[in-house]
Amino acid sequence: MAVELKRAGYDVSIVARGAHLEAIRANGLRLRIAGEEKTATVTASDDPADLGPQDYIILTLKAHSVPPIAGNLAPLLGDETAVVTGMNGIPFWYFHGLDGPWQDRRIESVDPGGVLWNAITPKRAIGCVVYPACEVVEPGVIEHIEGNRFTLGEPDGSKSDRAQALSKAMIDAGLRAPVKNNIRNEIWVKLWGNLSFNPISALTGSTLEDIVSDPDSRAVARTMMIEAETIAGKLGVKFPVDVDKRIKGAGDVGAHKTSMLQDLERGRPMEIDALIGAVQELGCLTETPTPAVDVVLALTKRLARQSGCYG
Repeated sequence: MAVELKRAGYDVSIVARGAHLEAIRANGLRLRIAGEEKTATVTASDDPADLGPQDYIILTLKAHSVPPIAGNLAPLLGDETAVVTGMNGIPFWYFHGLDGPWQDRRIESVDPGGVLWNAITPKRAIGCVVYPACEVVEPGVIEHIEGNRFTLGEPDGSKSDRAQALSKAMIDAGLRAPVKNNIRNEIWVKLWGNLSFNPISALTGSTLEDIVSDPDSRAVARTMMIEAETIAGKLGVKFPVDVDKRIKGAGDVGAHKTSMLQDLERGRPMEIDALIGAVQELGCLTETPTPAVDVVLALTKRLARQSGCYG
């Protein structure tokens, strides 16, 4: 996203750290896509105070990494700054302005103690569902595997000026960026796969293609997805595709390692709570049994703790 926006003429800054930051400063941010390499020279720093207030902050950290840095975002926040939540899983603002018995409820597994709710505030939030599959193959170098859609949406369902302006910028950059009037539906479609395929991938060392082609692992994934669909239905979510079409879509990505498996292999904290724990929490909230989710969550936590990768 950063490379394409910069190449389209937009002012882009990156907050990075360590070897990744040094590589971006030395060689630019490099994107390998469709058989070519694109480079963008972007402002990069490990200190948000160097960058100042922004029109948009696009958060693409893993969900568990966001609460610890919430306080560091203050220098980037102007009066009208929007914060785009490009993380997987249930976002911290999920119940903001949502009619029903859980309106404005905080989700502890995503936002412990309401840190994000208080530091960012939900009124700044724009939802973003990220579909591209990519991998950091070396510091400063991103390899694109598949997809270019970043679905946007306001929590209140409006087609706001700020959401449409961001959509236009991303479309100018060659990306697909529709603004939807019910971003929660899109969040659940993406979460459907992350909830199931990510932990199964980590537990078995399998690619998406492997999980879907094997009847046993496919059945486990499908059972987890049905449990999640029941929870989402109680929250008013309508799925635009059925579960089997969603499973086929995951298999069509091919021999791709999920981000959770990549994190496990690299010894990095795994994104467990926002993808699986949040679904279990919402199951409890809606009084929905989640036996398959519970078992896979417990096994994934055990694997993560044993490997030093529990975020």
